[in-house]
Amino acid sequence: MPIALVTDSTASLTPEVAAARCVTVVPLQVVIGAESYDEGTEDGVTPELLAEALREWTPVSTSRPNPDEMLEVYERLVAEGATEIVSIHLSADLSGTFESAQLAARQCSVPVRAVDSRQVGMGTGFAVLAAAEIRDAGGTAEEMAAAARDRSAGTTSLFYVDTLEYLRRGGRMGAAAALVGSALAVKPILKVESGRIGPFERVRTSSKALSRLEELAVEAAGDLEVDVAVAHLASPDRAATLATKLAVRLAEGLAGREVGVGEIGAVLGAHVGPGMVAVCVAPRAVHNPADGA
Repeated sequence: MPIALVTDSTASLTPEVAAARCVTVVPLQVVIGAESYDEGTEDGVTPELLAEALREWTPVSTSRPNPDEMLEVYERLVAEGATEIVSIHLSADLSGTFESAQLAARQCSVPVRAVDSRQVGMGTGFAVLAAAEIRDAGGTAEEMAAAARDRSAGTTSLFYVDTLEYLRRGGRMGAAAALVGSALAVKPILKVESGRIGPFERVRTSSKALSRLEELAVEAAGDLEVDVAVAHLASPDRAATLATKLAVRLAEGLAGREVGVGEIGAVLGAHVGPGMVAVCVAPRAVHNPADGA
């Protein structure tokens, strides 16, 4: 397509969805011990391997694609016929991926609009899909970027973790907040707010945390047309239960509000740890290039 659409592997788009919507996915890397893996590739790290490494406290780190790698992707798309590129990525406050996109954009032979989604996981993924819809409807690159920003701004991303230790070790949460949570033995519910991860509520048990996630997701959906995704790391039963309950409750308010469920990618999983369950509620954008809305 004349306007190419790019994102990164943390957007949690399946290979099938990315291919169907003509989205190019740039992998981030996960390093376990001395081994480095590209996320989302056939020889990449599996969620099972990641969870085992985290439980055994094997050193795990993540890294962004560097600007040269991003530029190589952009120029490949130009060679395939792209005349413009929209590149949408996870929050710049949580990763240097957006910075790499910006630096590569300055050197690319065609215009590149780099978009900081201010989100993570499917919060970014839903923004990418909103941009794809605009492109498929004949919209411009500017309209695609605007639709992505609008949708991510309206998205609610909440998650529960068994411990804050992984976020602390990865530098995604202050040591003081993590230590307080551990000392009080609370089960924290966290929220992505203005591109950052912060504490939202504290409850005493994992079951209460999951019930609270359900209530918060229903509140966020309200009477809107929404897409909902439940994600987890090494916690399929919890995620399936939450998704089933949400599907029933959301169907009562408005038909067609489906709830997807899947395991989170290794890069995000490395920072939240086994047992994490997340829910993302994304209102569908009301943006039509035909009428200028």
